[in-house]
Amino acid sequence: MAQGGLKVVLRLGSPAGLSRRTRRILIAAGVLALFAVVLFETYHVSFQRGKARLSDEASATAQGRAMTLSSELAKQRAVALILADDRDVIEGLSAPTPVRTDLMSRKFEDLRAQTGSSVIYAVDTTGLALAASNWRDEDSFIGSNYGFRFYFTGAMTTGEAWEYALGNVSLRPGLYLSRRVEANGQPVGAIIVKVEFVEIEASWRGADVDTVAVDPGGRVTLTSTPDWRFLPEPDFGPDRLVVSRPVGGSDWRLDMAVPLAPVRQEALGMTLIAALLALPLGLIAALWRQRLHRQHLRRAAEARYRNDLEQEVAARTRDLSEEIGERKAAERRLAAMQARLVQANKLAALGQITAGVAHEVNQPLATIRLLAENGEAMMPDPKAAPEVRENLGLIVQMTDRIARITSELRGFSRKARGEREPVPLIEAWEASLLLSASRRAEDRVPIRAPRIPPGLLVIGEKVRLEQVMVNLIQNAHEALAGTAQPEIRVTLSHGRRETDGAQVVTLTIADNGPGLSAEVAQNLFTPFLTTKREGTGLGLVISQGIMRDFGGRLWADPPAPGQGARFHLELLVAV
Repeated sequence: MAQGGLKVVLRLGSPAGLSRRTRRILIAAGVLALFAVVLFETYHVSFQRGKARLSDEASATAQGRAMTLSSELAKQRAVALILADDRDVIEGLSAPTPVRTDLMSRKFEDLRAQTGSSVIYAVDTTGLALAASNWRDEDSFIGSNYGFRFYFTGAMTTGEAWEYALGNVSLRPGLYLSRRVEANGQPVGAIIVKVEFVEIEASWRGADVDTVAVDPGGRVTLTSTPDWRFLPEPDFGPDRLVVSRPVGGSDWRLDMAVPLAPVRQEALGMTLIAALLALPLGLIAALWRQRLHRQHLRRAAEARYRNDLEQEVAARTRDLSEEIGERKAAERRLAAMQARLVQANKLAALGQITAGVAHEVNQPLATIRLLAENGEAMMPDPKAAPEVRENLGLIVQMTDRIARITSELRGFSRKARGEREPVPLIEAWEASLLLSASRRAEDRVPIRAPRIPPGLLVIGEKVRLEQVMVNLIQNAHEALAGTAQPEIRVTLSHGRRETDGAQVVTLTIADNGPGLSAEVAQNLFTPFLTTKREGTGLGLVISQGIMRDFGGRLWADPPAPGQGARFHLELLVAV
């Protein structure tokens, strides 16, 4: 029965010279020794088995907590990686302006809510925070300099870094994940994602179980006991079972200490039971049989537990596989987005070429006009050859028309100044009609528009306002392909905005085409989503952003049977 080579041998006999009383004493001593051995072995076996069971349970729990922490780290790293390649972030750090930094802050704010990050912010090459997800808060990171932080210097040196530290603004501990942002092969700043693991640490507390995550230097980072943070890992002592598991994707180690007192109490209880059952020597056989039965039941329970654990691990493995598939899908979407950006750059280059052609046409056009006027002046008899004079006059008129068109093209392609000022609405509208007239003339699509007062001024910028109107007119024209009697209807209304009472004017551009489908209407202002074969999916997105910059709005009516598309352009009236 004894382990470790311990053997108890009782040899009872009736040697000569021993009295009956002596023999009884020897038998009693042997029975007591056997009883003591049974109790010792009962306690030892019960304790070892309870400790093994506790170790299995603690190992499974520690593995689950390490995998949860590893998954959260991988998700937050992915956030920093995607933002480091985001066009708005690259442009905002390359050439920061209030509009670009505000756009980055809003994007960080939305992404922080979706990913569960504590704070997301972007710094320039000196460590100065230009944009942050907490830009609305009083203790916003914007304007603070983090050039002294390791996560900043490490990212600027090696491309990425991470550091668990106490925030110098928020005074809250967290893990800072940083990624260098580059433009044309040169660093322009870094993107930093801070994670505070509040929910994870809260889930570790309770049941007298201590859980800590330690870095390679043995310093406590995450912990179920906040007083241990940033200190060396404590010595849990011999009364606790410590289980360690590595945290995937990092150099951290997760240690979980569970108390052995319940196991000792269970072992003592088993020993007491054995003592009570073993007192009558006649019940030893029954006790042994019951013990074997309990061992069988325990092994069956352990087998069930292992089976449940294997199923849980298999389920977690499937979840991780699905997560990897989602990340690969995100990478494919990113590649598609980059391809669409390349197409948008091509269209921008095409606009520059168009502006150049319009500029070069002016000189030969002026020469044609001059020759036509000189030809008319050189005719000796004013009444002679009226047909020639009429043709020369038509040439002069056509050159004037071409000159107006090229002038509008050059103005349309000119880079917007990014300023808001009073703009005559009628001038922007007439310029938009002129720029889109050639395409509409081919299909003979009429535009029914009201008279716009010459003195009506709106807040905006003429070039960008023309860009929005031209985009809406061209979209309406393209939607009328195949319509029996195509028509574009324009209405103008005045009023006050409900939110702030500002005086506004609303220009509505509607067509009598097939209208918008429910799916298209739902994703109307989503970048790179388009129903046109040659479209980029950026026209309405850019137009909506321009109107937002003007303090106005751009929206479309919900789809309705038998009704074409209706777009509304709301502009602030310059008072």
